[in-house]
Amino acid sequence: MSPCDPRATTRAVLPVQSACQTVGMATYVTAEEAVSNLRAHDVIGMGLALGNPPRLLQALNTRTDWEQLTIGATLLVSSADVLLQPNVAMRSGFFGPVERLYAGLGADISFVPAGFRQFAVTLRRMAPRVMAVQGRVDKAAGLVNLSLHVGGTREELLLAGQDPTRVLIVEDNPLLPLTHSMAPFHNTLPLDLVDVVIEGGEVPFVLVDEPGTEHDQAIADTAASFVVNGATLQCGIGPIPNLVALALAQRQGGGYGIHSEMFTNGLFALHKAGKVTNANKGEFAGASVTTFALGSAEMYAWLHDNRDVVFLPVDAVNDPTIIRDNVNFTSINGAISVDAVGQIVAEAIDGRQISGVGGHEDFIQGASMAIDDVSMVVLHSTATINGELRSRIVPSHPAGAIISTPRHHTGIIITEYGAADLRGLTLAERARALAEIAHPTFRAGLRSAAAQFGLPRMAFP
Repeated sequence: MSPCDPRATTRAVLPVQSACQTVGMATYVTAEEAVSNLRAHDVIGMGLALGNPPRLLQALNTRTDWEQLTIGATLLVSSADVLLQPNVAMRSGFFGPVERLYAGLGADISFVPAGFRQFAVTLRRMAPRVMAVQGRVDKAAGLVNLSLHVGGTREELLLAGQDPTRVLIVEDNPLLPLTHSMAPFHNTLPLDLVDVVIEGGEVPFVLVDEPGTEHDQAIADTAASFVVNGATLQCGIGPIPNLVALALAQRQGGGYGIHSEMFTNGLFALHKAGKVTNANKGEFAGASVTTFALGSAEMYAWLHDNRDVVFLPVDAVNDPTIIRDNVNFTSINGAISVDAVGQIVAEAIDGRQISGVGGHEDFIQGASMAIDDVSMVVLHSTATINGELRSRIVPSHPAGAIISTPRHHTGIIITEYGAADLRGLTLAERARALAEIAHPTFRAGLRSAAAQFGLPRMAFP
């Protein structure tokens, strides 16, 4: 801690040799100076996506004396070459392209199975001495605005700031939007709890939407047909959920509400089209609800000081009982494969982790608990892997497959060949329904496999 900080003698940090600027109880330093305060054997906790401090992550690599540095973070969106050093490890609750890249280069990155609502508990078990976050400092208000990510880390950030044996680091990025929350929740931290403020300013990561294929559009059009006016929507990441939102933005009707763990470019398009009112949601009426945002620079600019969107903790956003109580709640998420009884694989291919549990199951479960709610899982009927055409609707998942969502929560499965509404169906009826939306090459085999469940009671074409 800098000698200019009045807590320098009580906090568990080393003094930095720097001309410093203090705001409240916090000391402004460079990222390199902040890193010089860390111990050679340390544990750092962070959040998800744009909640993670990019300059701090980059500056960690300026030191090479790590004896054991453990980083708890999720869905990195900036470089972290320190992960290539010996004695440095990362524990992640969700793999994205950056994690997969570094893992492929030999970095010690381990996946910790946990849903988004369990991230806070998982982080607590790591016992991080240091907590770090990217936000936007509002000096006049004496607050740190968490901007585009609240998630499950705010409580741990507060605890670190309140504990004299721990360290709270904030990377102040004035390029982030100031965002809002809704009582009784908050998406800010008291600036007086912060030990060190890093002078930030990295342009926020922009998520570029994939354009979508002809099959994507066919799936999106089918999914949009299940959305009623006034529905409360959740859209997952990926081209198809975005295309569903765009289809809704272009058609007649509207009056939608938003209750989605991630605020996406598609949901932004719905707002711009005047289709979102949030008037009849049943839960958190009056504003679109999310816990993090990832999208375009235009979307970030629109979110700045915009009370039409509020950022709440993941405990509130992803609670299935709250999700259930939204009016006509409609969930759209992707998947990798589905078996004949409706078990969904959504996070790993052939045992290789490519994403994470996230909130996929929370929203599917929440939508399964009310008669007027709809959960849609969208996917292409096939995938080509190592030159081989494979069906993504399978008689059974192979041994070792990681099931993201159990069969008893699955609602509607949609491919480019149509929709299979599994709600209320027997095992035999499910298997037959899914066979009919598979690629024609694989339908006969799937129909034969369905025979193991006995004759269906419903008639299918």
